[in-house]
Amino acid sequence: MQLLQTTDKDFSTKFKALVNDRREATVDVSGTVREILADVKVRGDAAVHDYTSRFDHYHPESLRLSETFIAELAAKCPKDVTAALELAAERIAAFHEKQLPQDIGYTDTVGVRLGLNWVALSKVGIYVPGGRASYPSSVLMNALPAKIAGVDRIVMTVPMPRGEINPAVLAAAKIAGVTEIYGIGGAQAIAALAYGTETIAPVDKIVGPGNAYVAEAKRQVFGTVGIDSIAGPSEILVVADDKNNPEWIAWDLLSQAEHDPSAQSILITDSAEFAQKAIASVEQVLNKLATKSVATASWEKHGAVIIVNDLAESIPLINQLAPEHIELCIDNPQLLASEIKCAGSLFLGRYTPEAIGDYLGGPNHVLPTSRSARFASGLSVYDFLKRITYLECNQQALQQIGQAAVTLAEAEGLPAHGGSVAIRLRD
Repeated sequence: MQLLQTTDKDFSTKFKALVNDRREATVDVSGTVREILADVKVRGDAAVHDYTSRFDHYHPESLRLSETFIAELAAKCPKDVTAALELAAERIAAFHEKQLPQDIGYTDTVGVRLGLNWVALSKVGIYVPGGRASYPSSVLMNALPAKIAGVDRIVMTVPMPRGEINPAVLAAAKIAGVTEIYGIGGAQAIAALAYGTETIAPVDKIVGPGNAYVAEAKRQVFGTVGIDSIAGPSEILVVADDKNNPEWIAWDLLSQAEHDPSAQSILITDSAEFAQKAIASVEQVLNKLATKSVATASWEKHGAVIIVNDLAESIPLINQLAPEHIELCIDNPQLLASEIKCAGSLFLGRYTPEAIGDYLGGPNHVLPTSRSARFASGLSVYDFLKRITYLECNQQALQQIGQAAVTLAEAEGLPAHGGSVAIRLRD
């Protein structure tokens, strides 16, 4: 863990190193992934079965999970978990329904009719991690926006190590309206979704997080299909003053550190005394966690505490870090929030822990990482919609604007372009 203070002579150097801290996997898996993708593209189901047997030690008769199997497993989900998933789905759906855009259409002053229509994607694949990182909340966050956007076919793949699957994942899939589920994972699942197999029809876009192999597979199939993003390790930045309970802040910092040894947790405060209290609280809370080893590795290698002269000084630091999650545990957080231009999602006030957003706040928890919040946004309904524009000229409208098009076509040396307009102007 680094302790930085903006008054330090070497602060700029240390902060730049923090900003440039590359936490993504350093092992090059591109060659292995390329081979898997090519194999699945050629051999289809047979290749997927082979990789599923090799990596997951699972030998399914059918890649697709039957409705009976899904219903039986989903019924084993504890009732309180199912109820919590239903509440989460209700809140997530309510927020995303408000994102649905309106079509645009109008006639301009020369009589040209023009506009824009929003159209849902036809078929989408959702990758859900299995094993230790099996998160039913991710099913809701990925599938519900697709359903609300109007996607007809929502296909989910989830690895089943040794044939096992978390019943809560299947319960979440039923709640969210997933239409097909396949018990496969890894790069082979991405290949099947992108290229199709005898059993799995290809999709138009793939969303959802995964390990380094999944991330690289998504990168390589982009262009054949759309993707949401390349997810990196989790991040949280907490801005807190000395009015906070330091133990609260410690839990918040560790809520992301426990995800991954490469996760990053940063505290910015205007109180040196509070900084020390928070650091001490982190050490105490770590000893209470079942995820202690992962969280400790993250905190020790990538954690940071930054002491600023005043909270306003945190704004340029935040915008350079462009973190996935930002908690503003201060009075009047809206004032600081209005100056933040680069963030995945904001959590305002002392009673809004980031974990609420992870599960059932409403906004999506699939957010930009690795400083991509500088140019990217979290998953939304818009990720499952396309815009199609249209134009309609009548004869009178074309007479008014057509000659300018001919002039520009001639200037660009494209005679057929100009000719297609000019012939209509003559007739």
